[in-house]
Amino acid sequence: MFTSNYMSIKNILVIDDDTKLTDLLKDYLEKYNYKTTSFDNPVDALKHLKNNLYDLLILDFMLPEMDGFETLKELRKTNQMPVIMLTARGETTDKIVGLELGADDYLAKPFEPRELVARIQSIFRRTDGKLTSETKINFKDLVINESNRTVKFNKKEIELTSTEFDLLLLFSKHNGKVLSRDTVMQKLKGTTWQYYDRSIDVMVSRLRNKLRQKNFQFIKTVQSIGYIFYAEPEEN
Repeated sequence: MFTSNYMSIKNILVIDDDTKLTDLLKDYLEKYNYKTTSFDNPVDALKHLKNNLYDLLILDFMLPEMDGFETLKELRKTNQMPVIMLTARGETTDKIVGLELGADDYLAKPFEPRELVARIQSIFRRTDGKLTSETKINFKDLVINESNRTVKFNKKEIELTSTEFDLLLLFSKHNGKVLSRDTVMQKLKGTTWQYYDRSIDVMVSRLRNKLRQKNFQFIKTVQSIGYIFYAEPEEN
């Protein structure tokens, strides 16, 4: 019998016009304590999301009326929940565009349901970290709150996706130290990102753009090695 790693029920939204697949996913994910709602039309799903909250979205690329990229772009205007994109094409360009628009992970069709569950659990393991008290990492112009997973940059809260927040948290805990690309990928996603090596570069680029500051970069690329993050300590 399958058991969930999480005591509370997670609500997952699936947007895919393959109703046979969504029915199968509903039955399979239910075994892991995931409650699944599905839509075969992204326009209807986006309307639904205005008044309903979900813990994660599984989004297909090929959709009627608007494709998965357009749907994700529209979603990210107001919603930062984790997104796993599905595609039957599996082309590198599609992966880059999806990640640049804010997808947290990517899975090519056909796939094993167990692999999808592994991706979902990986995301929830990161976002479900339980902290008994408020934990903040304070820098001069940057405050990272681990408890509620929020970030303030120049005293203004900025919106980060689940993966962007985890990436920033990882960098902040290694302030001033060079991290190899392999280390970053392993710490963030385990082995799943090894299928698509450039994904980490796209994620870093997205985060770097959101932390853009005149004449200063928090994240610098170290040629042929990886990245280094540096933020000035908070002034006492």
